[in-house]
Amino acid sequence: MTVRQAHAGRRGAGGARALLAPLGVAALTGAVVAYVGAVDPNEAGHYPTCPFLFVTGLYCPGCGSLRAIHALAHGDLPAALGLNPLAVLTVPFLLFWWGRWAVRAYQGRPVRTRAARPVYIWAFLAVIIVYWIVRNLPFGAFLAP
Repeated sequence: MTVRQAHAGRRGAGGARALLAPLGVAALTGAVVAYVGAVDPNEAGHYPTCPFLFVTGLYCPGCGSLRAIHALAHGDLPAALGLNPLAVLTVPFLLFWWGRWAVRAYQGRPVRTRAARPVYIWAFLAVIIVYWIVRNLPFGAFLAP
């Protein structure tokens, strides 16, 4: 059996069954977005307070994410960007990676265990840390939820 035949066999065997994991993640994500869209995080008592905000009085990088997801679920992009622009701007990248994962799974190709090159991961971590600091400074108040 040639490599091409083996690859074609994997594709046929893996197709729909291999999509179970990506489709499961999509279903879970959809359920979470639907729940947050239905249960308004702007009303007190529905969700716990951010522990970092509670203890320090400062915003963490995730503060405002639930309200941003709620706004996105209702199609209000400007409000979502005002609540947590980093979370909103991360969504297209997550959709791209999910799509790549789903396509590779359907084709029977191996899914890379490394999501991105280390330099990209470190750069994103640096963006998160800078965002975290700037949104708590007076000149970065526009980033506060």
